[in-house]
Amino acid sequence: MTPQERAERSAAAMWASDAASQWLGMSLDSIGPGTATMSFTVQDHHLNGHQICHGGYIFTLADSAFAFACNSYNQVTVAQENSITYLAPGQPGERLTADAIESARTGRSGVYDVSVTGADGRKVALFRGLSRTIKGQNFEETP
Repeated sequence: MTPQERAERSAAAMWASDAASQWLGMSLDSIGPGTATMSFTVQDHHLNGHQICHGGYIFTLADSAFAFACNSYNQVTVAQENSITYLAPGQPGERLTADAIESARTGRSGVYDVSVTGADGRKVALFRGLSRTIKGQNFEETP
């Protein structure tokens, strides 16, 4: 199995049971070894009292992209620590995109950077996720 095929099968297994990302209207746009791109359109129920996208939804989009990227090796991997910096608001009706990329992976630990952009390409947020691989696989695979 190629690394790309492994990433695709891991993503399919995760997506099948990822009720949160699906419920929020996210789509998994691309997947590869150590990378993932996800997006969603800001709807009325995503807006805060300032009529911009609530930061929690932006964080969730970035966190979901991070999760798919760090699980792309068919090893169950969870978040150890995450941080986000908000740079610009997400606007009603706008499609936000989160691009996750692996910055480092050593042993059971990984570092992933996620850039969330607006429809016009501006940076909405920068997210860094630290991952920890635990026991298990996303789909059954023998070495």
